[in-house]
Amino acid sequence: MSGGINAWKGARAEGVPESGMAYFSGSESPEELAALAWLLEDGSRKFYSEVSTLTNDGDAVSLFKDLVTAEEHHKESILKVYQELTGSKAVPEDMGELISSETPGDMMEGGISVTEALEWAQEKSLKEILEFTISLEANAYDLYIKMGRKFVDSNAGKIFDLLSEEERMHLERMAGLLEKEI
Repeated sequence: MSGGINAWKGARAEGVPESGMAYFSGSESPEELAALAWLLEDGSRKFYSEVSTLTNDGDAVSLFKDLVTAEEHHKESILKVYQELTGSKAVPEDMGELISSETPGDMMEGGISVTEALEWAQEKSLKEILEFTISLEANAYDLYIKMGRKFVDSNAGKIFDLLSEEERMHLERMAGLLEKEI
C-alpha cells in the first residue's frame, strides 16, 4: 500500500451489506429474544416484498412472494412463543418496544439494515441478489437452531426447530434457482 492516503484515487470497497452481525449478545431474556426474532422476520418480509419488484424473472418473483408469506407465518409463530413465555397478549406493534432503544427497527435476518440491503440490491443481478439472500437465510437457519436449543423441552423450542427447518427449505429453493441462473 504505497503512498497511503495521498495515493488514493477514490476507489471504494464493494460487496453485499455486512451480514452475520446480529443483535443477540447472549444476555437477552427469552422474551427479548422472541421479540427481536419477530422484528428481524418483519424486516425480512419487507426486504423480500421490495426485492420481488426488482426482477422480471417469474420464478424469482414467485420465490420472493412466497418468502413474504413465509416471513408472515414466522412472525405469527414467534408471537405465539412470546405470548407463551410471558403470558402476555402483546400485539405486533408492541414488539419493538420490548427491545432496547439501541437496536434499530430497520433490521432483518442477518442483522443488517433493510434500507441498506435494498439500496445495494437496486443495481445487482438476480444471481447476486440470490447469493445475498442465501446468506441471510443461512444466518436465520443458524439462529433458529440455536434458539431451539435454548428453549429445549418446551413448545418454544419446537417452534424454533420448525422455523429452522423452514429456513432450510428456503435455502434449498434459493439454491435451486441460483443454479438456473449460473
